[in-house]
Amino acid sequence: MPTNPRATRKEWTALAVLMLPLLLVSMDVSVLYFAIPEVSADLRPSGAQQLWIFDIYAFVLAGLLMTMGSLGDRIGRRRLLMFGALAFGAASLTAAYANSAELLIAARAVLGIGGATLMPSTLALVRNMFRDAGQRAKAIGIWQAVMVAGIALGSVLSGVLVEHFWWGSVFLVNLPAMVLLLVLAPVLIPEFKDPEPGRFDLLSVPLSMAAVLPLVWGLKEIPTEGVRVSYVASIAVGLAFAALFVHRQRTTTAPMISPELFRGRGRVFGAAVSLHLVSSLAMMGSAYFTTQYLQSVLGKSALEAALWSLLPSLLIGVTAPVATALVQRGMDRAHVVAAGFTLSACGYALLFLTGTDSLWLVLAGAGVLACGAVVVGSQLTDLALGAAPAEKAGTASSLLETGQEFGGAMGMALLGSIGNAVYRNQIPDWAPAQARETLGGAVAAAHHLPARTADALLTSAREAFTGGMHVAALTGAAILVAAATLAASALRGADTGENETPGGLEKHPAHPASENRLTEAKSSPSGV
Repeated sequence: MPTNPRATRKEWTALAVLMLPLLLVSMDVSVLYFAIPEVSADLRPSGAQQLWIFDIYAFVLAGLLMTMGSLGDRIGRRRLLMFGALAFGAASLTAAYANSAELLIAARAVLGIGGATLMPSTLALVRNMFRDAGQRAKAIGIWQAVMVAGIALGSVLSGVLVEHFWWGSVFLVNLPAMVLLLVLAPVLIPEFKDPEPGRFDLLSVPLSMAAVLPLVWGLKEIPTEGVRVSYVASIAVGLAFAALFVHRQRTTTAPMISPELFRGRGRVFGAAVSLHLVSSLAMMGSAYFTTQYLQSVLGKSALEAALWSLLPSLLIGVTAPVATALVQRGMDRAHVVAAGFTLSACGYALLFLTGTDSLWLVLAGAGVLACGAVVVGSQLTDLALGAAPAEKAGTASSLLETGQEFGGAMGMALLGSIGNAVYRNQIPDWAPAQARETLGGAVAAAHHLPARTADALLTSAREAFTGGMHVAALTGAAILVAAATLAASALRGADTGENETPGGLEKHPAHPASENRLTEAKSSPSGV
């Protein structure tokens, strides 16, 4: 039985280079957290413009992931990576010195385009460079940990930079990494692409964006603004275009997302993508509560809350390697994934036990939940990419990441709405109208009340918020237990049998192993 070649020091060095753009792309989701007051003072954006400065990056990123993943399969993943690095660097420089809100919004949009090229490219390249199942599992575990850590680090980095420099510095930190990537990528990373990609279906691009953007927008707005007709209509429009997009992929001769990904072993791929979405739902749903708890219940400043929130991240780097080691020693991957879901459910159980002064319990709950999510994410990502054909690695990666974006938005919408409903039911009738909507509104309203009334209002609001968090935690735990049961059944016996095809790697003179890899076996059903 043919075996896949093991990666050498060159591939591991290339992995370290690939982690740079991944870290920065994930950091850019939260990097404006502390910079926005200075941005507002300098550029004087309107309320709508300020929201777009925040949101345009994530919206463009989510909307273009599938397009860029499919494009990378066609033109080459390294080539797309370098285009993305160039766009990301240029947009970062423009954003840093933007002299108007409109220019900053445009620069953030281009950053989203760059991020949409970088994320699926990095994961697809990891899939292609690490052909040995054990090595690939370790590399994907590192990829997963870096992505989660980047989101946590972004807000802290922005706080430190803004304290010592001007707000544009939060974007300039991207430049050295992008320059390094542009210099080293041609030397360390070989080119991979689909040898028979077919034509690129242009109609699928607007259809995919018309499906993703309204869905993500509606789901993200509901937990903070409440259920409104406009948000429900937006979700309905997104679902309608999603149906059209799926129909297009099933009927056109050259689909952006090949239905073959979901046939045969692709059923494992579909199950992995779906379960990964559920894990993201739980992770982002908990973050909606823990960030507010640290600031508005415990009274921490934004920077203090961001620093405290780093503590749970310290455990993340350990969990993925442990899970990988268990699988490599013969434990059924289905049981490992189920254990990860169960661990995350235990994190929600800890959140259920919190009171209004439970800093360490909240941090422990968030840490346990995150560890479970990383176990699930790393194993499902490895399983999904192993089940997908190597020549479709970019498309497979983009589907995983799009599912992650949907899962996060759904988690905030579902659990956030449940928590807000309980909050509004428990807040006393005498509270000001602003305080009856959200905990943040109660904190703002308290500043304009006499001391005794303000204290009573804050106590009631914090208790109501904690009560809402308890109900949301129970809901999240129930979802995760159900996901654990489903994973144990749906993934039983699943492995990462390689779906390789010769020619999926374009020969590259800077990578002498390319010649040998072009003659790899079409299928190597090596177990885990």
